[in-house]
Amino acid sequence: MLAEIITIGDELLIGQVIDTNSAWIAEQLNMIGIKVYQITSISDNKEHILTTLDEASKRAKLILITGGLGPTKDDITKHTLCEFFDTPLVFSEKAYANVERLFFARGVAVTELNRLQAMVPANCRVIPNPNGTAPCMWFEKEGCIFVSMPGVPFEMKAIMEEEIIPELLKNLNQVIIHRTILTEGVGESHLATIIEPWEDSLPPFIKLAYLPQPGMVRLRLTAIGTERELLQAAINKAENELMPFAGKFIFGFDSDTMESVVGQLLREKGMTVSTAESCTGGNIAHLITSIAGSSDYFKGSVVAYSNEIKEQFLGVPHQIMVNNGAVSEQTVIAMAEGIRSRFATDYAIAVSGVAGPGGGTDEKPVGTTWIAVVTPTETITKKFLLGDHRGRNIRKASLAALNMLRGKLMA
Repeated sequence: MLAEIITIGDELLIGQVIDTNSAWIAEQLNMIGIKVYQITSISDNKEHILTTLDEASKRAKLILITGGLGPTKDDITKHTLCEFFDTPLVFSEKAYANVERLFFARGVAVTELNRLQAMVPANCRVIPNPNGTAPCMWFEKEGCIFVSMPGVPFEMKAIMEEEIIPELLKNLNQVIIHRTILTEGVGESHLATIIEPWEDSLPPFIKLAYLPQPGMVRLRLTAIGTERELLQAAINKAENELMPFAGKFIFGFDSDTMESVVGQLLREKGMTVSTAESCTGGNIAHLITSIAGSSDYFKGSVVAYSNEIKEQFLGVPHQIMVNNGAVSEQTVIAMAEGIRSRFATDYAIAVSGVAGPGGGTDEKPVGTTWIAVVTPTETITKKFLLGDHRGRNIRKASLAALNMLRGKLMA
């Protein structure tokens, strides 16, 4: 079954509200074996809605719509649906009972405006909204299913999870399984070259997608068929066969993050870490502490942005700064050793670089970054040339530093 998602609202088109509904709905549909063919955001305009519904019905058998179901005059979806399905609005006792329930729980009387929420197209099946007054409406026309839901995310999600997904599952005979493989330390084009023989050997029912982000590339495997166990076995086999090609770049799977993987390794080993950061401005510490329970293994950080702080708080010798500069191998080694000693941790990370967009020189252009990791037995360093975008440089350096630590924790 092919599906389309239509989100309605002028606020989406002017950037006032970000459409998170579509991404969430698409994820839920894929989990139950329904492929999303197209996602469209449109204005609160009758003709626009009518045209979009008509075009979607020619491409897909399931059309999920969110937005425009409020009680005010600018919410026109319900009236437009009446025109599309050639049916009048009628009063629904079922929908009104839900409105009364919600207002009773709030200790207030139902207003006339909210009573209008119980007016629905005559030929729809009303699905109550447990968290709001706007009902969900299920239509069927010429072999297509149309489901109109409120645009408020937590209302829509409850309806999808409790009503729509169970209803759709009754008639499905297709399964889609995803497996996302997370890599760091290799660019998309280089990775594609490395794994080309493996990619060419994938069975036709498994599709591969490259999903690059700053500092990492995700490889998403999608298997489509009718038997879940066979598909899962094929995905597992493909994943195992990928390891000889790209195993050294793989740090996790699916919902893993670099910081969660590193945190788990530190916890398992009973080890601690501290960070000394310059160009990343504390972002590595932020990533580490975004994981619940990170106090088990993270002691703290010093954001040493100025040369004086590097010398005074981290003990970087003044002569190193004079001879080599802040962005140098010698400096990050001294920073890492200094923070490890000061905070008495097993491991330490230090980063110093030219994040940009200014500040670069011919010798050290924007993006030049040195990273050091100190372990109980050794110190490793690496120089990176990351590019000229400040935000991406901070992200890339942070992930690279954590990945260097991960490598030593796994050694």
